[in-house]
Amino acid sequence: MPINNRIVSIVDDELDITQLYQDAIYGKISGISVVCFNNPVTALEHFIENKKDYALVISDLRMPNLNGLDLLHKIKMINSNVRTILVSAYEVKEDEVFQKYTKEGIIDLFIEKPIPIDWLRQKVREQVKAYEQRMNE
Repeated sequence: MPINNRIVSIVDDELDITQLYQDAIYGKISGISVVCFNNPVTALEHFIENKKDYALVISDLRMPNLNGLDLLHKIKMINSNVRTILVSAYEVKEDEVFQKYTKEGIIDLFIEKPIPIDWLRQKVREQVKAYEQRMNE
């Protein structure tokens, strides 16, 4: 199954962060389109409408109305094939929900802020490739 124009979504309540991440990956990874949301509820609505076209969701942890853990949980319940990256500047590794979601595969990768751009680009490539492999099984 080709991954032409698979969606990679960036969800962060800070506009400058979504723009930075989008600049880091848009046009630098083939076969994907990038969408950004500063409201996690809107991001979830877009995901629901386009769930079959998604490859990856990158979400910040702390956001108003719907935190990153809850967002990624909802996304995986709708389409378990979608890859997820949780991003945070806060220490969450001791959080029970975080540990549970990591063990259950709701969070495929955790990245601590600040993120070196080249590293982010590489991790996105790896997650899209993992998605592609899973879809080809």
